Amino acid sequence: MSGTLMNRRSEVVDAAERILEREGPDAVTMRRLADELGIQAPSLYKHVAGKTEIQTALQQRALERLGAVLTAAGADLPTLVAAYRRWALQHPRLYELSARHPLDRQRLASGIEAAAAAPLLRVTGGNIAAARAIWGFAHGLVDLELANRFPPDADLDAAWAHAINAFAVYCTP
Repeated sequence: MSGTLMNRRSEVVDAAERILEREGPDAVTMRRLADELGIQAPSLYKHVAGKTEIQTALQQRALERLGAVLTAAGADLPTLVAAYRRWALQHPRLYELSARHPLDRQRLASGIEAAAAAPLLRVTGGNIAAARAIWGFAHGLVDLELANRFPPDADLDAAWAHAINAFAVYCTP
């Protein structure tokens, strides 16, 4: 793909991300994207194959950004989990698209999912079962927090700390 077409594809994905963050995943339609970009919907197909490609590109961005945040966070579980939570709360719609929807692993860049998981695997000393359990707990708490499912007086920081302490046994010093 030429540089101009790649730049236009990036503009399409940027617009999709803006719509996603403002209005949610259901709002990211080809017609809505065309309106956002000020072009006709059929023109989008010169730059992307369709909505599936856009969704995959957004998931890839989410995994890249989350992976970068987690890599920069440090090497201990509390810091890593706090970074995960903070990123998810700051980017709830991008998080939702990447964590609640199936990943199209065949279309994602090779190694992107592994790179996002690498910081957690490092903390657990490569224990994939422990890493998956910790990710599952973190995802569950974030998901409940984003859905406002806790009572208003709930001490979520205490809940997170309790869970982190419970998982600390799986982490390398």
